[in-house]
Amino acid sequence: MSRDLFDGRTFDDFLFRPRLGRAGSRAKVRLASPFSKGLALELPIVSANMDSVTGADMARAMALEGGIGIVHRALSIEEQAREVERVKRSHGWIVEDPLRLPRGATIREAREATRRHGVTGLLIEEERGSGVLAGLLSKRDMPWDVGRDLELVERHMTPFDRLHVGRPGMSPDEATRILYEHRIEKLPVVDEGRRIRGLITKSDILLSRDRPDSTKDGKGRLRVGAAVGARGDYIQRAEALLAAGADALVVDIAHGHSEVMAEAMRELTRRFPSAELVAGNVGTAEGARFLRDLGAAAVKVGIGPGRGCRTRLETAAGVPQLQAVHEAWLALGDSVPIIADGGMRHDKDVVLALLCGASSVMLGSLLSGTDEAPGRVIEDPATREKRKIYRGMTSPQAVLDTHYGAGDEEDLERALETPSEGQEMQVPYRGSVRDVLHRIRGHLRSAVSYAGETSLGAARAVLLEHPEEFLVPLSAASRRESYER
Repeated sequence: MSRDLFDGRTFDDFLFRPRLGRAGSRAKVRLASPFSKGLALELPIVSANMDSVTGADMARAMALEGGIGIVHRALSIEEQAREVERVKRSHGWIVEDPLRLPRGATIREAREATRRHGVTGLLIEEERGSGVLAGLLSKRDMPWDVGRDLELVERHMTPFDRLHVGRPGMSPDEATRILYEHRIEKLPVVDEGRRIRGLITKSDILLSRDRPDSTKDGKGRLRVGAAVGARGDYIQRAEALLAAGADALVVDIAHGHSEVMAEAMRELTRRFPSAELVAGNVGTAEGARFLRDLGAAAVKVGIGPGRGCRTRLETAAGVPQLQAVHEAWLALGDSVPIIADGGMRHDKDVVLALLCGASSVMLGSLLSGTDEAPGRVIEDPATREKRKIYRGMTSPQAVLDTHYGAGDEEDLERALETPSEGQEMQVPYRGSVRDVLHRIRGHLRSAVSYAGETSLGAARAVLLEHPEEFLVPLSAASRRESYER
């Protein structure tokens, strides 16, 4: 019965029936949901692995808000690994391998290291590679006059004998006490031989206390995913990303129900047996089972529903997104989490995707106009409207940048030999992604309250058990009444 209910249907085709409200406060409604077999989210939102959506800044913001970001692969292996490292180094109960320079390094080297890695200070070691702590150099210790950039860091650092340090194995409470008592912001961790064993910072301690719902690993570091393909350098890329600390790899190709995907998943599983491998995209029950049987830790669902994608327009291949999500859930149940990828233009679409079978949703255009998304803000000189670029990863522009670089006319011709199934557009500038996620979180909690439950998981279970009693199919007139304003 439920399969027939969803045939040919997508987000604008339904409302759900409100039920007796039981949530005393919507602020207390729980939204926790799995991202994959081994990772859970407090906010089931994933930022898409697109070059106009997710780099390190977006991934960091997503994890701080309880979601997760997937760093795109339109970068060299080294560049993508650095983006992952930036996220993993940005917070953590203890930085186990803090950045360091030898005492003979110059202020110019120190400035470049803090800029490149987005940190506010460096540990200084006696000799390069010795690991013996000589001192600490913060950005405020560096001279303002760039004419002094060739001076050595040892002249400006706080030397070891004036530092407060911690010992390996110390507790967070003990570290907090030392930081507070001495009014310091960084606490190097060293052993009895002065060898560097880590770094604890005030900002990370405060984050752990003030942001308990952020998506963190066992060491208090923010979680981040990264995308790989299924051909070419995907093994080398996966190895570098895992070494950089990626918590999940998203094996992302346009047609995941394929022998290309099967070969890639078998090889990745063989080489990296403990890696959390998310695979996609598929749009059918058969495709979902196919990826499950290959060992996917989560299945990404969506063939052509996104604003940046033209696959359906150009090939007629695809399944309406809400049907695809529910069909995948009927095939998998809760054995493997489902990520609904694409087609969500409004917050109510996120609600329906999660209630009808998805464990999380991957968003592109809804997040792409924000400060944290890569790219610059464009201002229309006539209207003063601000916008940013959003594009599908198979758009001619993305293909050119990704595979050929900004080159001459011959490069352009080569990039355009394969007909495009993506497009580029401008989307309104939206400010910080935190505001967007705050709005979506609020609307999700409100929807759970209307559904008569106190958690997203409970509301989802009710709908999935009897969708025909819960969902209201819309006529053209009721669709206009509901969604046209």
